Amino acid sequence: MAEAPASPEKKVGALSAGISILRHLASATTPLGVTRIARDLDLNSSTCFNLLKTLVQERLVNFDEDTKTYRMGLGLVELAKGSLEQASYVRLLRPHLQELASRHRVTITLWQRTTNDRVVLVDLAESGATMRVHLSIGQRLPMYIAALGRCMAAYSTLSPAELRTNISGLRWEDGPSFEAYMRDVENVREIGYATDEGHFVKGITTVSSPILDEHQIPLMAISAVGIAARFSPSAIQSLGEDLRERCHEASLSISGGKSGGAVWRKSPS
Repeated sequence: MAEAPASPEKKVGALSAGISILRHLASATTPLGVTRIARDLDLNSSTCFNLLKTLVQERLVNFDEDTKTYRMGLGLVELAKGSLEQASYVRLLRPHLQELASRHRVTITLWQRTTNDRVVLVDLAESGATMRVHLSIGQRLPMYIAALGRCMAAYSTLSPAELRTNISGLRWEDGPSFEAYMRDVENVREIGYATDEGHFVKGITTVSSPILDEHQIPLMAISAVGIAARFSPSAIQSLGEDLRERCHEASLSISGGKSGGAVWRKSPS
């Protein structure tokens, strides 16, 4: 007697629809609204909204209050952390670099710590601005220079005397005093980002925020680089806050949702 063909396993509709939403957002080049997502996937609008709300709560999707749109969240890094290599983190961060570059019209760079005194540029996203700073993947910098250096110093295990020794050997075009540098370092712990206005390279402003592991060790930093004349104080603050939030989210994801990322003691005024 021939065996009856096995019936196909029943799929859980809500789970299948949720995965479809994640795949759709992953392939989208821009954030999408709930109406567009529901139409593209032929989902009931109310069902789509509830699924998106759940995905946001689970940090798999991010919701932008201003534009009422959704994009992929870095919570996916947390799920895949056990099988990911560092290069995979770079790929998952790329859409966020591109969005930051487009939103703020600056070059956004991702720096990875390689040794105790060096960082390397592992990825970047450029805006459509006519004038922009050119950098090359693979470029290396001293650990404690520019805005990203202040971020690294803020979570360094070095003593102030050791930091002074390291910083004194750096090549700046118009270097800050050690006292001013350390005030900036302390400020990173307060507001979550650092700014270098023409100290490293005259006429160039950099704004940076660190990505930390569960032990508060800086692994990476995301930095914005642009012509100083194009940065107003309000633009720097908006950019810094945006970098801080993305880096905090990445820190939580890379740490597996544990104690990664800093808790800012106050918000910038």
